[in-house]
Formats: sequence, structure tokens, C-alpha cells
Amino acid sequence: MDYRSLVLLCVPSLQHGPCELSDNSSWLFFSEVSKVITRYSLFVFFTALCQVNMSIAILPMSSEFGWNPATVGLIQSSFFWGYLLTQILGGIWADRFGGKIVLGFGVVWWSIATILTPIAAKIGLPCLLVMRAFMGIGEGVAMPAMNNILSKWVPVSERSRSLSLVYSGMYLGSVTGLAFSPLLISKFGWPSVFYAFGSLGSIWIALWQRKAHSSPSEDPELSKAERRHILGGNTIKEPVTSIPWKLILSKAPVWALIISHFCHNWGTFILLTWMPTYYNQVLKFNLTESGLLCVLPWLTMAVFANIGGWIADTLVERGVSITNVRKIMQSIGFLGPALFLTLLSKVRTPAMAVLCMACSQGTDAFSQSGLYSNHQDIGPRYAGVLLGLSNTAGVLAGVFGTAATGYILQKGRDAANVLWYFL
Repeated sequence: MDYRSLVLLCVPSLQHGPCELSDNSSWLFFSEVSKVITRYSLFVFFTALCQVNMSIAILPMSSEFGWNPATVGLIQSSFFWGYLLTQILGGIWADRFGGKIVLGFGVVWWSIATILTPIAAKIGLPCLLVMRAFMGIGEGVAMPAMNNILSKWVPVSERSRSLSLVYSGMYLGSVTGLAFSPLLISKFGWPSVFYAFGSLGSIWIALWQRKAHSSPSEDPELSKAERRHILGGNTIKEPVTSIPWKLILSKAPVWALIISHFCHNWGTFILLTWMPTYYNQVLKFNLTESGLLCVLPWLTMAVFANIGGWIADTLVERGVSITNVRKIMQSIGFLGPALFLTLLSKVRTPAMAVLCMACSQGTDAFSQSGLYSNHQDIGPRYAGVLLGLSNTAGVLAGVFGTAATGYILQKGRDAANVLWYFL
């Protein structure tokens, strides 16, 4: 039984109803909002590039340094040590000082850590673990900061489609990283993926500083009509001066978010970090084949995230409450992976294993219109803090799940089959 299916009925309900929809349903694709969505799609694209490179590079690295599966699991989980530390802090800083500054800081920090990773690995395992944790610190502030900005820029009526488009960038970033990492490694060696992807941060930050704004009120190029459309969609522009922690933590919807995020990330992070190893060592594909086959689930997610976003917003337009829409989307996002990962433990052919993995990730993408849209629904003013809280639980799932996977795999194939039930 998938742990995530246990919390379906706890997906948070809203504290307010849906806003009025814009008369122009295509506004999103021709407005300043569309530029914001594109900007953050590129951001999460870059984020995914830097996250996924280790899952491919770890294969030649473990051969070179003689790491066993338990050590590999420790290395993979070390990213989450730092990622955990800055989740809530990133949300607090973004809600108080604006997401632009906080997100920019995160990009610079993790780009430097990515570039320094090969040097740290050659110094020794402890140094590598510290550097991976440092990278996690930078990425930890980024997602709450992005959530804070999007809560101000995106009207409720466009939220599901907008977030699906944004997170499609993350899936396509994973696709690009998984496809190009083996090519870079085969031609230039495994350190090249860290140098290449990390250096992209300097390009991104230059464009970011020129074009990004924390809220519509700070953008001088925004027309009055666009500002009225955005601010009419239940978005909040006032800075947060204090955070009512007691009130937030006393609400059942907040705890439902936290539990849901833990259960979702338990499977997501394990698949993200261990999928190439599974294809390489269990299905016996070579490094290049493993990287290319890992692309399929993420492409499936990019497609189905947008299908889910369109379905969710269409249901809202037709009068279905946002609460019920979020529950429907998250039900698909939990039960789908539960089914296909259970089937994965039973299949015996590589083709069926790849298909089950793709179907699992495709249905998981409906979570973008469920869990990941709900932070902005229940508390747009504290969207950064809410994501920081729930993602802290999600990171804990990544820390324990990724490390535990290494120990399970070390026990052999029979023990490894049990893993799919826990995902």
C-alpha cells in the first residue's frame, strides 16, 4: 500500500471561495503573467538540471571511488541535509523581504556549490557530503521564495494551469539533465556535468536581476489593466511583518498539507535519485541508455501536469469548488503512483518496467494541481512560509527515504523488490 493514499481525504480545504474568472480566458498566454510563468519555468528548469546531474554522475563516481550502495545513498541524501535547514527560513525571508532577493541568493549559492562538487569529491567523502549539503542550503530557500512570488502574480482562476506550466520546466530540466549528462560524461568525464550546469547560474542571475519583480506593485512596465486583473484575483501584495505561527500550526488544513507533502516526496525523491541506478544495475542498461530512459517519466510528467492543470481550471470554471478540485487532482496524484509502483515490483521485462515508471510519474504530475496549488489557496499571504513548512516534511522524506534505499539495495534483489511497496 502506498503511504500517499492514506492522506487523500485530508487534502486541505479552502478558507475562501474562488474568485471571479477573467472574461478573457486566454489572458494568461498574452499578458505579463505569461512572462512571469515563463521566467519561473526557466528557473525550475535550471534547478532540475543541477539536482539531477548527481543521479547520473554517481555511477562513474562510485566506480572511481569504490563506493558501495549504502555510501551512495548517504551521498544522495546529503543534499537534503542542507535543503531541510532553509525551507522555513526561505519562506520567512521571502514573505518579509520579497522573493526576488531570496531566490537570487539561492541561485548564486547553489551554483557555486555545484561547480565545487568535483573538487570536494576528490578531496574526500566528508568534503563531498558537506558540499552537497551546501548545495541543498541554496536550493532550500528558492522554492518557498518562488511560491511567495507566484502567490502575488497569479490569480486564483489561472493558478492550476500556471503552476503546471511552471513545474513543466522542472520536468523538462530533468529530461535535459538526464539526456545530456551521459553525453558530457562520455566525452569530458563526470566533473564536466557539474561545471557545465553550475556555470549556467551566472547567465540566469544576470537576466533575473534585470527582469524579475517580487510583486506586481514593483513592476513599472505593468499596465493598469494587467495590474487590475492580477490584484483582482485574491492576490496579496502587502509585506508580512509578523507570522502567526500558533494560528497557522493550529489549523488542520496546514497539517494535511504537511502530511501530504511528506507522503508525496517519499516516492518522488527516491525515484529522482535512484532511477538511473535502477536502470543501470537492475535492468542492465548502460550509462547512456539509463540516462535516456530516465527521460521518459519526466516527459510524461511535463505532459500530464499541463493536462491536469487544464482539467482543474476547467472544473473551477464549471462551478466545482476549489476544495473538491484539489482533492480530485491529488487523489489521482497519489493513487496512480500507488498502483503503477506496485505493478513495477511484479514485472519481469525492462519494457514493462519503463512503462510502469512512466505511468507512475505521469499520474504523480496531477499533484501540481492538487497539493502544490493548495498553499496559495489556503494562505496566499503566507504562501512562502506554508510551502517552507510542508516542504520541510517533504525533505525529511527525501533524507530518510534516499538513505534507506541504499541500505535496502545492499541487501540484494529480493529486498529491493520490497522497496516499490514503500514508494
